[in-house]
Amino acid sequence: MNLTKKIILFCAILLLSACAEYKTDKPKEAKERKFYSSKGFALIYSDSLFEQGGIDKELNNNEIIDNKLNNEQILALHSSLKKNTLIKIINPDTSIVVETKIFRRADYPNIFNIVLSKKIATILELNLDNPYVEVFEVKKNKTFIAKEGNIFEVEKQVATSAPIDEIKMDDLSEEQMDTKKKFDKKNNFVLVISDFYYYDSAQNLKEELMKKTQINNFSVKKINDTKYRLSVGPFKNFNALKSIYISLNNLGFEGINIYRVQE
Repeated sequence: MNLTKKIILFCAILLLSACAEYKTDKPKEAKERKFYSSKGFALIYSDSLFEQGGIDKELNNNEIIDNKLNNEQILALHSSLKKNTLIKIINPDTSIVVETKIFRRADYPNIFNIVLSKKIATILELNLDNPYVEVFEVKKNKTFIAKEGNIFEVEKQVATSAPIDEIKMDDLSEEQMDTKKKFDKKNNFVLVISDFYYYDSAQNLKEELMKKTQINNFSVKKINDTKYRLSVGPFKNFNALKSIYISLNNLGFEGINIYRVQE
């Protein structure tokens, strides 16, 4: 091998080595944390949840609250959120908000999105036959924002006993008229199974589920050109959707979202 070829080979090796060792100093973009949110039915706590069969047997699956709660306190339990996670619970019918911390974790049927004490249910003015709520995890801060222009006595007690540095009041006097209108509307509920990129994929699963569940009110709705939503409903109340939810859960569908539709 002559000198020229050796020089060329040596340069080539140096070049490849430099490329292999080159590292960019560009910092990686930190992924923004996604905070939990859910819309669905709350399980309102009662001592009967300790008794075997206290929950509907179809929903039970040996998943009952394992420690008694004081129903006179503001307590919220969740299956995945950690203890002391700050959350906001909203009754969309009344726009009443309770902001509190997760008391502890608990196992309960998947059809529910949270366990609430009767104290919270009372403050939220929940319909106990259809205790539909929206739950949002919020960033930690030291400010409690009360969402009612007129605080009831129970809410005043919450405010004075809450471990916070300050309390702010939102002036919601303009929202009170809207709240009254909401009571006049009828609520229906829809189970959203999944979103699909292709219409055919959603349609094929729809036909398969209709055969397996013997229910015909599945539908595919176009959200945009690349999103097609498979859902089932509407249902008038919690009891009406309970059996189909259980059927879908038994087929392996978890984390089914429950959407409220107003007429």
